[in-house]
Amino acid sequence: MALSSPELTRAAVEQVVRDVLLRHLGAPAAPATKPNPLVVNISARHVHLSQEDLEVLFGKGAQLEIQKDLYQVGYFAAKQTVAVVGPRRRMLPEVRVLGPCRGASQVELAFTDGISLGIDLPVRISGDLKDTPGCLLVGPKGVVELQSGVIRAMRHVHMGPADLAYYGVKDGEKMNLRIESPGCATVLEDLTVRAGKEIRLEVHVDTDEGNAVNLEKATKVELLKAEPCACQHK
Repeated sequence: MALSSPELTRAAVEQVVRDVLLRHLGAPAAPATKPNPLVVNISARHVHLSQEDLEVLFGKGAQLEIQKDLYQVGYFAAKQTVAVVGPRRRMLPEVRVLGPCRGASQVELAFTDGISLGIDLPVRISGDLKDTPGCLLVGPKGVVELQSGVIRAMRHVHMGPADLAYYGVKDGEKMNLRIESPGCATVLEDLTVRAGKEIRLEVHVDTDEGNAVNLEKATKVELLKAEPCACQHK
């Protein structure tokens, strides 16, 4: 079949070219079929707590109680919530805690949350907390003053080994997400790939981004490998 045939889609052409290049470079060909379904979820504002901070907020010996399992195996939304207080002394009440506990506490908010609290949120990958602002966390048993750890999470896609091979990307690389919804077709650029062995394919965007693209009514979502910049610097 000629490449100009209308029966051959752009995606199929790209797959053929990718396979030829991979064979030429001596690398294994990418899987012909998608190994896992693409799930896109809105990651609403939430808090990760260290065990030490959990016990300050909820009492000595406190443990996170599972309210609902999340899509990624081993992760869950806890029954516990905390209040997040910013420098303007404005408060976001009942912000959900996610488990399990981490080595350091972290607060992930949307852009509009930061405006409300008076916090200039840096966009960071989860866990990258150097030189980030802090806040107050208020629980039923105590208060924790975080010196750092408040971020706006960088949009990202979780991938396992089979997904990395299929899309032809590596951990830390960038991808784009195309969303089609009623009256709106949008491409969100620069999703960071976060890879792991036991990871399910899942995109996370924050509440503001999800609302902007009308994600809840999306009719189609598609992951696209980000193309290198074609511009030439003089």
